[in-house]
Amino acid sequence: MYTVDETGLMNNYAVEPAIYPAEYPSIEQQQQYVLQAAFAALFVTLTVLTAIAVS
Repeated sequence: MYTVDETGLMNNYAVEPAIYPAEYPSIEQQQQYVLQAAFAALFVTLTVLTAIAVS
């Protein structure tokens, strides 16, 4: 989308996407997020402990 003024200068405008509300995650998705968070915390903890043990 663009406009042209009387001097011939062109202004370009971005096309805005349609806005829609986000859906709240289902119980199954929430459980998956909790499981992913637990694995991530375990991974970070093991990585830090390994770094401490090696140094």
